[in-house]
Amino acid sequence: MLHLFPSISNSVQSIIFKTLNPCISLSRLCHFKAKRGFDSLNQTSSVQNSVAVFWDLDNKPPNAFPPFETVVKLKTAASSFGVVRSMVAYANQHSFSYVPKAVREQRRERKLLNQLENKGVIKSIDPYVCKVCGRRFYTNEKLVNHFKQIHEREHQKRVNQIESARGSRRVKLVGKYSMKMEKYKNAAREVLTPKVGYGLADELKRAGFWVGTVSNRPQAADFALRDHIVDVMDKRKAECLMLVSDDSDFVGVLKEAKLRCLKTIVVGDADDGALKRVADAGFSWTEILKGKAKKEAVSVVGKWKDRDILKKLEWTYDPEVERKFYGSEDMFDEESEDLDFDGSDDGNSSDYMHKEDSGAWWELDTDSDADSSKSQ
Repeated sequence: MLHLFPSISNSVQSIIFKTLNPCISLSRLCHFKAKRGFDSLNQTSSVQNSVAVFWDLDNKPPNAFPPFETVVKLKTAASSFGVVRSMVAYANQHSFSYVPKAVREQRRERKLLNQLENKGVIKSIDPYVCKVCGRRFYTNEKLVNHFKQIHEREHQKRVNQIESARGSRRVKLVGKYSMKMEKYKNAAREVLTPKVGYGLADELKRAGFWVGTVSNRPQAADFALRDHIVDVMDKRKAECLMLVSDDSDFVGVLKEAKLRCLKTIVVGDADDGALKRVADAGFSWTEILKGKAKKEAVSVVGKWKDRDILKKLEWTYDPEVERKFYGSEDMFDEESEDLDFDGSDDGNSSDYMHKEDSGAWWELDTDSDADSSKSQ
């Protein structure tokens, strides 16, 4: 493709090539494929000290903590055990639409404060500032109405314009509106109420997780997450697995991971759970958020290194290896012994053996027998 522009420099040719092929630049932003497995760019990367995080959201949602902060702390703890190559979460639609009790109470309080502000009973000390345009409002409800009437409409126009464009025009529009769209999303996160649940899926994606939605059938998320873990183990895409769950159904998967010499970590609130008894290390949500898991990771990694060194020092008998290194020498010794035995046959050996075997084995040679043999 590049040879079509011989008069243009290489740097300009590469820019043209990326513009005409937008899928190349977009594929670098893809964290996880639709199919199970890592992105093709990570297939050639080193597996050593790589960590894969798997989150069972149906069993362990971050109800008591803000989702984005929880994910950031979780990723920080996982990075203490190695390089985080993949972060995957599975849940059904009900888990994403569910609103925790603490979030419902906050929304109820905010609604009551809006009513009191509109009636003039209370007044905010600091004005409400729009983080997109900088305008100031004395009531939160006026800020929300302003945001919906102006900025939300502008954002929707940009999205429709990008979706209707194709090819290089689409790439140019994405680059043109990327800063404005990011600014809008950061502001809308604090002003607008999420339409689905409390924004769990969006917060996880913003923190770097690949989120998979399954059907509302029982154990559907467990089956999908288990298949994903097995697929990662089969392809040896990670050296350490971190599972966020308290579900004892994953005990078999952790045991299989240990049989394949993979390191395992469990994050859950069950102190004496079945998963923590099988895994190499276990932490609770409180330990993750307070940074205790990051401190204890040093000792856990040290134990793993000692275990790897001991495994290298262990001697194991492998018949194939022994046959490969020592089989040829044994064959040579056997052949040399046969050759020596055959070469010593000069016609007198048979007579000698016959003479030796002429008497019974229990009879001892006397002096007369020895003299007679010499005279002969």
